[in-house]
Amino acid sequence: MIRLLLADDQALVRAGFRMVLDAQPDMSVVGEVGDGQAAVDAVSAAAAAVAAGACGAALPDVVLMDIRMPGLDGVAATQRIVDSGVATKILVLTTFDLDEYVFASLRAGASGFLLKDAGPEELLTAIRAVHSGDAVVAPSATRRLLDRFVPTLPATVEEMRSPDERLAALTEREREVLAAVGRGLTNAEIAADLFLAEATVKTHIGHILAKLQLRDRVQMVVLAYDTGLVHPAR
Repeated sequence: MIRLLLADDQALVRAGFRMVLDAQPDMSVVGEVGDGQAAVDAVSAAAAAVAAGACGAALPDVVLMDIRMPGLDGVAATQRIVDSGVATKILVLTTFDLDEYVFASLRAGASGFLLKDAGPEELLTAIRAVHSGDAVVAPSATRRLLDRFVPTLPATVEEMRSPDERLAALTEREREVLAAVGRGLTNAEIAADLFLAEATVKTHIGHILAKLQLRDRVQMVVLAYDTGLVHPAR
């Protein structure tokens, strides 16, 4: 059973999601909140209950996180939940054409994002993917998002480290694979481009994730842009 927490300031949106999600045999909505701080507090309370051994206590597996909420927004809430070290994953729901915080949410640690007008099947597929440890966003879609937003974002202290320092743990082949992921190539396309077996590409990606302590493929793309392995379209 996938335990879900809904974080959205619109009660009607939450009600619509709950109706779809609770109808699934493998999903259960365990809570609803109307702002980012409440989402952080709910996850924190669940974590404390689990640590105390409370009967029936469990973390939400996935938070469906709105971006634009009063008080603490979805980006900051995502960052706080991820920084707390809990296993809860974040799936951001936003209006892509209007919201310029999607990239920031991915950088904060979200495992993916969806448009708020996504169909029920797309939403369900995304939740299951995030729960299983995958990134929701296809590499090509991620690249288009980064092409649009990377030039407008301020550099952080981490981003100001040299690429050689940040990627020092990688072999030359692993850097090539990371760059290919950043360009939006699928595993099959990377295999063809680098004359590798697809299984070998998957192995390299696993090594990259482990060495650089990245959560998923989305963060690999973010890192490829941040270190200059891939440059945004102008």
